[in-house]
Amino acid sequence: MIEIHDLCVQFGGVKPIDGLSVTLNRPIVGLIGPNGAGKTTLLNVLSGFVTPKRGWVKLNGEVITGVPAHQRADLGLRRTFQTDQIAEDLTLLENVQAIADHAIFDSRDAMKKAVMGAIDFVGLSPRLNRKGSDLSTEERHLAEIAKALIGNPKLVMLDEPGAGMSETESEHLQKVIKGIPGYAKAQVFLIDHDVDLISACCHETMVLDFGKLLALGPTLEVLKNPEVQQAYLGNFDDLEVAA
Repeated sequence: MIEIHDLCVQFGGVKPIDGLSVTLNRPIVGLIGPNGAGKTTLLNVLSGFVTPKRGWVKLNGEVITGVPAHQRADLGLRRTFQTDQIAEDLTLLENVQAIADHAIFDSRDAMKKAVMGAIDFVGLSPRLNRKGSDLSTEERHLAEIAKALIGNPKLVMLDEPGAGMSETESEHLQKVIKGIPGYAKAQVFLIDHDVDLISACCHETMVLDFGKLLALGPTLEVLKNPEVQQAYLGNFDDLEVAA
């Protein structure tokens, strides 16, 4: 569960997050908003890359505001980035293994099982020995998710994992994202401009607009909110929502 209270982030005269208070406790939570709404800034605050001017954030009841980024990883925070962090000269297996080398496991066998399990979960077992430079866009995004599932995660934050994917690839991604809470016992916080992906995966969705909370609630209700539709200049009446 993520709890945010009176969060404010300021860069000079700009406040990308301005007095945000919200509690997010559903297994998969979506975050949408126009460009510049503060979405990635919020992920950076949760990750420890940005220090808020005021307010606090709790993860599963524990205050993480002020905790260094590397220690947040020990608390179970994981994230992917809009620009993937795949090492071109390493194989897929080695890319995921590199994350496992910094996590705590009971044994070497347990570590190997976790690595292979994460790779299999995202559907990349046939690509184990493929170099990062030879992975497709879809495979790179899935590899990033596999990395985020290593080491007992509690919160997996996905920053636009569907970017550049075809419709078929996006359907596979939906299955992977929806399976994370069951596989890893972790909450998912999903940012994506693909509203179809959000509606298919997210039990609840929050909308930011210029640093303020515009809406929060069951995903279908939020996407049909007239204020949300006006912010996105779209109509979402035909969307199907996650159960």
